[in-house]
Amino acid sequence: MSSSPMTPPRARGLAALSRLSDAETGLVLGAAALPASAHQRDFADLRTLWGIPCALDVLSNLAFALAGAWGWWELRRVPPGALDATSRALAALFFGGLLCTAAGSALYHWQPQDAGLLWDRLGMVLPFAGLLGLAAATRVSARAGVAAAGTVLLAGPMAVWVWVHTGNLLPWAVVQLGGLLVVLVLACLPRRVDGLALHLGVVVLLYALAKLLETADHSVFEATGGWVSGHSLKHVLAAGAAWPVLAALGSLVALRHSDAAAMPLVMPSGQNGAHAVGVARRSGA
Repeated sequence: MSSSPMTPPRARGLAALSRLSDAETGLVLGAAALPASAHQRDFADLRTLWGIPCALDVLSNLAFALAGAWGWWELRRVPPGALDATSRALAALFFGGLLCTAAGSALYHWQPQDAGLLWDRLGMVLPFAGLLGLAAATRVSARAGVAAAGTVLLAGPMAVWVWVHTGNLLPWAVVQLGGLLVVLVLACLPRRVDGLALHLGVVVLLYALAKLLETADHSVFEATGGWVSGHSLKHVLAAGAAWPVLAALGSLVALRHSDAAAMPLVMPSGQNGAHAVGVARRSGA
């Protein structure tokens, strides 16, 4: 696959990515440990519904499961050749990761303990890797997409391992928030001509809003009169960050259907080689 020319905006964006990567590495190696918050499991909505503890925090993870299943279905409908193999694999990783996130997060919120949080965070590594890989593949190259996804798949579990054994959350924060900054930088680069039409700015906005809702868990619960908490809404909005990927794949499927609808108008009609466009014109007269 031929790579796109290195335009000045892309060159500046890649330089910014390199500086950001160096800064993240220096932060992890040089900064003091970041302990977990003493209130990390102090969730606002503790209601039990239908026998499910912390019910809305558990059930809101269905949004991740729905987005993941929808993505797999949409990906299967994309015709061969309409999407390069690397982007297809990264999209599969992203949507499969959403299903794992739904399971891990639901398990954790059912009984909030460190054991469940371990699986929650490991599940989150997969969609992070798929999304960052897709972002790099659409803006830089397929090789960059594979490298970005591979980096997250390696760094994510290592960050979780550090947290489990030392209590230091800094590496995990760098993987999570640093990855978001990388996507933000990539969103400023021009899309490759043959890249997936992925609106990265929308992804960043939705995920940033989800993190804000997470920090405002109790405030949102109080503001809604105890109807829904910020953390429950955070799950829904974070799952909504899959929408730009779904929309990009949907446009490829729609293009296939439009091409299929146009085919009878240009196919030969048989013995004398006359085109069906003439038949279509006569039938529409």
